[in-house]
Amino acid sequence: MAEQIGIKTEHITLGQFLKLANIVESGGMVKLFLQDYAIYINGEQDQRRGRKLKINDTIEIEDIGTFEITKED
Repeated sequence: MAEQIGIKTEHITLGQFLKLANIVESGGMVKLFLQDYAIYINGEQDQRRGRKLKINDTIEIEDIGTFEITKED
């Protein structure tokens, strides 16, 4: 079961998502994190911190877990 991460906007970047999900503490840590962990967005590997994530996207992070972007009211 995927952990749900709610956003109030139409999309969020991968870097913002990593901070929102408390996976990294700061934006500066995002680049290093992306070098060390394989990230799959909807089954496709993508390491770009600027990648836009939309509602219902699924993010799988090796050794960490699976997350789903949901709409927050």
